[in-house]
Amino acid sequence: MLRIVYYMPHDHQELAAGIEHALGVYRRAVGDGPEGLTQSWEDGEAIRLNSEEWEMVRASLRPSPTRWFFEDVPETDLFYRQMSKTQTDRSVLLTGGDQSDDNGYLFWYQARLPSREPSRTGASLLTATLPSEYVEAHGPGHVRELAMEMASGLPLSSGHAGLALALHTARWHALPRLKEELARYPGVDVPGVLTHWHLGDRVDGVHWLNFLGPSLLESLGGQASLRARLHSPGTTVQDVGTSGTAVVTLGAWPEAGDLSRGDNLPAYRELARVLDPWMEKFLPGHATVWRGYDSEPAYSEEEVRRWWRRFLD
Repeated sequence: MLRIVYYMPHDHQELAAGIEHALGVYRRAVGDGPEGLTQSWEDGEAIRLNSEEWEMVRASLRPSPTRWFFEDVPETDLFYRQMSKTQTDRSVLLTGGDQSDDNGYLFWYQARLPSREPSRTGASLLTATLPSEYVEAHGPGHVRELAMEMASGLPLSSGHAGLALALHTARWHALPRLKEELARYPGVDVPGVLTHWHLGDRVDGVHWLNFLGPSLLESLGGQASLRARLHSPGTTVQDVGTSGTAVVTLGAWPEAGDLSRGDNLPAYRELARVLDPWMEKFLPGHATVWRGYDSEPAYSEEEVRRWWRRFLD
């Protein structure tokens, strides 16, 4: 599948209009019928999307009439426990297909909890996915424009789009069985390894499309400086709307690479070297989410570290 992710260091009050715009762009692209988005999720239960449910979704994305902070919510409030558990102000999860047959479409928005003293690194997240069949049918140019249009109204710190595993079962069950594939195809990312709630101004690896917000771009010396350091054929640097965000595109198509054939994705490695000071650092605790069941082979910390730095070492 192809996965799109945006990191936004803002509360929902500032994001509401941009998220509603991004959902509209995505919805028009994939459709509402049985081949597109079909259900929303609430407390683990799927609800069929119809006109009434869509209005509920839109209502849930509207900003609060007045600004509030989590510290002010009484512990007796009905939503206090839920917000404490999820650490989100609100969450909108929309998927396609049905509970037994996922069609590969997903739109998931998670707004961070508003605080009187917000974390310098805390972020709200927006994730969307497209099945490989959609990319093949519409072409990478269409997908790139879709990702850029979704991003155009969002105050990003960073974001990305590229190939990712479609983990329909629990990752701790599936990942131990994919060691050879992960080692062979460096361009295929692993979704859900971390939620990256505290990514800050760092970047979540290197991908086909790499969105760099104004702060990151300034740290890199601006677009001109970035272009001067990227020489791989097919690599481009382009504005995203008027927000001060740029997108670095690594070739016409998202690529998986194939180390068994010597294809180590040189353009990805080049960008990784440029972004290395701003890449999310590997910590020993990151390896814990790669563990399998006791009866299955688990990843060692060194194996996870090598995957984490696959474009750098």
